[in-house]
Amino acid sequence: MTGRAALGFTAVLILLGAGWGLTMPLTKIAVSTGYQHFGLLFWQMAIGSVVMTGLAVLRRSRLPLGRSHVRVYVVIALIGSVLPNSASYQAAVHLPSGIMSILLSMIPIWAFPIALSLSLDRFEWRRFSGLLVGLSAVLLIVLPNAQMSGSIPIFWVFVGLISGLFYAFEGNYVARWGTAGLDAIQVLWGASLVGACIALPLALFSGQWIDPRPPYGAPEIAQAVGSTMHVLVYAGYVWLVSRAGPVFAVQVSFLVTLFGVFWARLILDEAYAPTVWAALALMLVGMFLVQPRSSRVEARAPIGDSAR
Repeated sequence: MTGRAALGFTAVLILLGAGWGLTMPLTKIAVSTGYQHFGLLFWQMAIGSVVMTGLAVLRRSRLPLGRSHVRVYVVIALIGSVLPNSASYQAAVHLPSGIMSILLSMIPIWAFPIALSLSLDRFEWRRFSGLLVGLSAVLLIVLPNAQMSGSIPIFWVFVGLISGLFYAFEGNYVARWGTAGLDAIQVLWGASLVGACIALPLALFSGQWIDPRPPYGAPEIAQAVGSTMHVLVYAGYVWLVSRAGPVFAVQVSFLVTLFGVFWARLILDEAYAPTVWAALALMLVGMFLVQPRSSRVEARAPIGDSAR
């Protein structure tokens, strides 16, 4: 690419990273007044469905409904939204937003051993060392020394890790079994609709339904903005992959983590123990080491959520 194009794509990359990173403190605000995960999940899926429908109309896209297509929508809705987001919303009640951003950056690190188990990749010592470095970063957060780790509840750290694990499964599922000829926008559109259908009875029968009528406070606004931002940022990521290539676009994962911590500090005034900053540095090193080489990297970002 030309120098001018590279500059423009870099600006888009930074914008996407900033937007994705912002969804974490918005999630923290959304759960701040007692809203529970199934209610929040439904409205995230419903808002995402509306936004995706609007994008599809602008693109003049249609939503295929063959058996293989519906299977893709259901699987991606479950492992890319319903299950990981349920865990993420619950963990966000108990964990600082910045910690959630660091834990979510385990996605590419989890993806490596899963890819090995599915015979999608081959073992490399460099990438294995990235896995160990990433796990070391988690240990710095969860070691049961309250004074050093800032009294972070260990149980909820592991719940927070579930989200990244599911997203890693999602990327490998797409790489192994494909999307039945659907493009990423169609997959996200169909998965959002299916996810809303799954989440609606869960919210109603669990007593976690959230009344959408005004007045709207900070939690309601944060949920609406965060859900909309996620869908738009992901669509932007797909566009960037198509224009600049997956090797360039995958670098957004570093920016999501950094911006997630930055926004948490700026918006929520979160402060971290020295070990958390060390964990952040280790996680970034682990992410760098575990990245596939340029000739083999694939655009396998989570379809259901942010490197959110």
